[in-house]
Amino acid sequence: MLSKDKVWISAKDYIFIIIGLVLYAVGFSAFLAPENVVIGGMAGIGQLIYFLTEKIFGYGVPIAISIYVLNIILLLIAYKTVSRTFVVRTVFGVTVIALAIGVLQPMFTKPLVEQETFMNVIIGGILCGVGVGLAFVHNGSSGGVDIIAAMVAKHTNVSVGRTMQICDLCIVTSSLLLPRPEGQVIASPVYGYVTLLIIPFMADMMINTTRQAVQFTIFSHHWEEIATAINNEAHRGCTVLSGMGWYSKKEVKVLLVMCRKFEAMTIFRIIKSIDNDAFITQANVNGVYGQGFDEIKLRMKAPAHHEKRDEYADDHIGHA
Repeated sequence: MLSKDKVWISAKDYIFIIIGLVLYAVGFSAFLAPENVVIGGMAGIGQLIYFLTEKIFGYGVPIAISIYVLNIILLLIAYKTVSRTFVVRTVFGVTVIALAIGVLQPMFTKPLVEQETFMNVIIGGILCGVGVGLAFVHNGSSGGVDIIAAMVAKHTNVSVGRTMQICDLCIVTSSLLLPRPEGQVIASPVYGYVTLLIIPFMADMMINTTRQAVQFTIFSHHWEEIATAINNEAHRGCTVLSGMGWYSKKEVKVLLVMCRKFEAMTIFRIIKSIDNDAFITQANVNGVYGQGFDEIKLRMKAPAHHEKRDEYADDHIGHA
């Protein structure tokens, strides 16, 4: 049975996934789609389908429907390749994003910033990137190219990121084949390439900001009280190191604390409330891995087993 803490963490994840994907839908529906800028991902494929069906049949298939149907088809194909958790989270994410785009897109027949295409591309790209990053931080997925990348990574040595880049590049480049008014034949795809830079950049910023960590080194005569308070109030571990002040030639205790960047002010308040004269250093660290922080995710190569034949055994087996 799940504890209350685990239920709350799971519920919080789903809330932030919804917020992130709604942000993505706002960026796409209010800024990018009205400018007819084809972006990467399943939304871009949905745009291509809309423009083609509108040209052929006079009625474009709604982008939200294309996103949902194509994602479900991809999930059915990839069901045995990806994990059950990935499937559940992706179905949830795809449902949210399809509903959000389906509701929002009809509300924005014109871009929010009229006659400012480049500004709309920038704002839309930022919102989409922040939304994707927020969903990713909370273990969410918007599906689409993620599913293709997961399948490719399972059977080849091509990384997920590289597969996504190639797929997105192909989608945006395909928009060159769409019939467009004179003057937009090259301009619209160029704006699409701009989104391929902005969206991943903002997603990375969002992910890295949340995961950034800092290291505190604390010198204080009240080190025991500070360590206990950090354990109980900030819920972070402390390591006590023994040292010597070379000027005083006295033994000192040094506290080493790792925490997320957004938790730094909590650590500062704890220290200063106990010992206003404490000597503190704070340093940014590139990554902290282990319990309470990030997990090291590496694809370990299987050890090569080169069996050497025993010539003596071969001789005897051959003569048996």
